Amino acid sequence: MARRNLTGVLLVGGASSRFGSPKALALLGEETLAERAWRLLGETCTERLAVGKAADALELPFPVLDDGCDVRAPIAGLVAGLRAASSEVAVFLPVDTPLVTSGLLVELGQACTGAAVTQTGPLPGAYAKSALPALERRLAALELSLRDALTDLDAVLVEADPALLANVNVPDDLRNLS
Repeated sequence: MARRNLTGVLLVGGASSRFGSPKALALLGEETLAERAWRLLGETCTERLAVGKAADALELPFPVLDDGCDVRAPIAGLVAGLRAASSEVAVFLPVDTPLVTSGLLVELGQACTGAAVTQTGPLPGAYAKSALPALERRLAALELSLRDALTDLDAVLVEADPALLANVNVPDDLRNLS
């Protein structure tokens, strides 16, 4: 467990248009990407939540909190996750980054003041409850870029092994990881 209590938030949403089917249900070995990420968050965090679109009706072995938003954008998941989190800091793990480790999530969580992100972008990342008002304002204004939102936050960069940040966008990406 981390020294700081962390809420782990799995982002299961996303249109998966390039992938062709819900990434959360894609298999890597014997686990779906969602099961793998859920397990990792359980090993790492004191609390875990999954956030997505209830309308997607994904058949997952854990509940999914609806993000309550009409738009499909990671910022909607961050806002919903921070609102629901019992910890002051939440680490956000997108379902399509299956090589992220517990160590990286803990490092992000420990480094977070307003936000802590890796060199590749705003996700995976850690966000403090204090970031919620700025994220809510951007979401309400339909300013959906998380990267742009970082300028409003006390953001810290955490250098991570690029191999851990592999992103699954198309089926070939997943095959290359297997």
